[in-house]
Amino acid sequence: MSKLSRRSVLRASLGLAAAGTLSRPFVANAAAKTASVWWTQGFIPEEDQAFRSMVAAYEKESGNKINYSIIPFAPLVQKIVSAMTSGDVPDLMTHDVADQIIVPQNAWHGKLVDVSDVVETQKAHYHPTALLGAEYYDTVAKKRSFYAMPYKTAVVPFHVWSSMVEKAGYKLSEAPKTWDAFWDFFKPMQKKLRESERNVYALGLQATTTGPADGNNMFHHFLIANGGNGIVTKDGQPHLDDPQVKEAVIKSLTYIATAFKEGYVPPGAISWNDADDNNAFHAKEIVMDFDGTISTEVALYHNKAEYDDVVTLGLPNNNAGKPMEAQLGVGVSFIANGAKNPEVAKDFMKYVIQPKVSNAYLKGGLGRWLPAYPELVKSDPFWLDPKDQHRVAYVREGLLSPTVVTYPIFNPGYAVVNAQQIWGVAEADIIRSGMTPQAAAEKALKSIGAILARYPIAQA
Repeated sequence: MSKLSRRSVLRASLGLAAAGTLSRPFVANAAAKTASVWWTQGFIPEEDQAFRSMVAAYEKESGNKINYSIIPFAPLVQKIVSAMTSGDVPDLMTHDVADQIIVPQNAWHGKLVDVSDVVETQKAHYHPTALLGAEYYDTVAKKRSFYAMPYKTAVVPFHVWSSMVEKAGYKLSEAPKTWDAFWDFFKPMQKKLRESERNVYALGLQATTTGPADGNNMFHHFLIANGGNGIVTKDGQPHLDDPQVKEAVIKSLTYIATAFKEGYVPPGAISWNDADDNNAFHAKEIVMDFDGTISTEVALYHNKAEYDDVVTLGLPNNNAGKPMEAQLGVGVSFIANGAKNPEVAKDFMKYVIQPKVSNAYLKGGLGRWLPAYPELVKSDPFWLDPKDQHRVAYVREGLLSPTVVTYPIFNPGYAVVNAQQIWGVAEADIIRSGMTPQAAAEKALKSIGAILARYPIAQA
């Protein structure tokens, strides 16, 4: 768990200021060279424009050329998988969930370049969780090292239509401060709203078997809220027989499946992809949603009335009444072993991860992604500007409150668990097949155990 003190942030801020007076190590001194780059298409046009501006500035200062392709989220996953399989790879690749679904497996198999030299240039500034979230185990080299370059972060906040809450006769200020009770708070609103609107549901619970990310993110936060974060530990070892973990899994499955069966969740949620809950929320089919980044809000940025109607909320306390850790997703780039110009790719990323550069890039994208450096949100008023409630809540959850890494960082087998939607299948076993939560939990844990057993991590 990582939480930064005010003193440590101030100390890092002074270091950042000093770093600005140094020479620019990113600028290549050799003859101009070209790197091919695959970059994830932004959720909004402003993100893509911010990337183009950053590339143009790099090219001007370095003399190098970046031959980039901006590719949509889903097609990019397929393109990267094909490239890694064939060996015909670009010099640099990114994906918004590469930290969980691409890098773990490829680092494990020794297919990625160690980029510790790039990370080292800004190591002192990184949030501890972001830094930990870029370290992966390479079973060929028998070591854990930096096989990804962090340049942005994200957490999963709540998104709520304030007008729907008020129409139902409630006030968000009265919402309980613990996890299950917070979700329960919205349930009675459904009956009241249906007096005038059909097909309105209280909860955006992604009890989905489709994925790729939202259903897993949701379940893992239920797991954390119920005390089960120790399911996989930093040494890469699973703890599936731990009574506390088992109890947390059963409690989480019970809550999610019960809410679904009691009709508080749209029936189609069992097969939602990562865009479907956003669409349901924007259509006001659901009162609240739990979804990664503030993409829900920035999609409404140019519609001020609706933008201001949405309220973004960080995490309540866990079910034991203690501060709850958010899983911090880390946006990374990486270089495959077959890259033709890895040094130019590294040079570009040394430029990208400079605090001033990364801050301008993320601000250009309206703050949908957070910086990887906590001092930036303290030193730049943009991030905690009280005029934008969404960004403030998001920043506080992601960079100023306790966070933990996602499980594939510790063991790459968990990336397979996520890809197979083990938890979504367990929820469906209860909802569709009538399995008990206990039986569904045992089945899921057995499947996870079989997967993780294929990824033994040598201990020092």
